[in-house]
Amino acid sequence: MGSVLSYFFGYSDSDTIDPKVGLTKREMRLVRETWNIVRVHSVKAGVTIMASYFSKYPRYHQVFPAFKHVPVDELAGNKKFQAHCQNIMSTLSNSIDALHDADLMDAILHSTGERHGRRGQGRQEFIDLKAVMLEVMKDTLKSKFPAEVEVAWNKTIDILFLKIFEGIERTAS
Repeated sequence: MGSVLSYFFGYSDSDTIDPKVGLTKREMRLVRETWNIVRVHSVKAGVTIMASYFSKYPRYHQVFPAFKHVPVDELAGNKKFQAHCQNIMSTLSNSIDALHDADLMDAILHSTGERHGRRGQGRQEFIDLKAVMLEVMKDTLKSKFPAEVEVAWNKTIDILFLKIFEGIERTAS
C-alpha cells in the first residue's frame, strides 16, 4: 500500500534514514503533520512555550530587555513578547518546512545560532527549552502526540538544535 500511496501522492513512509537530515521519511511526516496542527495558532503556541520556559527557568526571562520586567503571567498580552514568540515559531516552521532540503535547513538554523551566540547565549538555554517544548506539544496535541510522535519530535529537536549549536560555535571562533 505504501508504494501505491507513494506513486500517487509522492511520499513514502520509509524507515530508511535520510543521511543528510538524520530522520526517516516517516519521522519527517509525523513531525510535519503534528506541526501543521500547532502552526495554525503559532502565536498562542509560542507564547505558551516561552511563558512555560520562563516560569520554569526565570533566569532566562531576565535576558530579554523588552519584557524582562513584565511578570510571566502578563506576558501573553504583551505585543513585544508575542512578536518574539512569532519569530521563534516562524524559524521553527521554516526549519520543519525545509526538512527535505538539509542545506536550507542548515542555513536557517546556523543563522539562528549565530544571532544567539552574538548575544552570549549558549547550548544550555536550548537544552532547557527542549523539555518545555516537548511538554507543551504533548499537552497541546494530546492523543495526536503518541509515543511514536514524541520520539520523532525528540529526534527532530535534537537535530535542529545541533544545527543551532553549530551556529553558536561559529560566533565563538
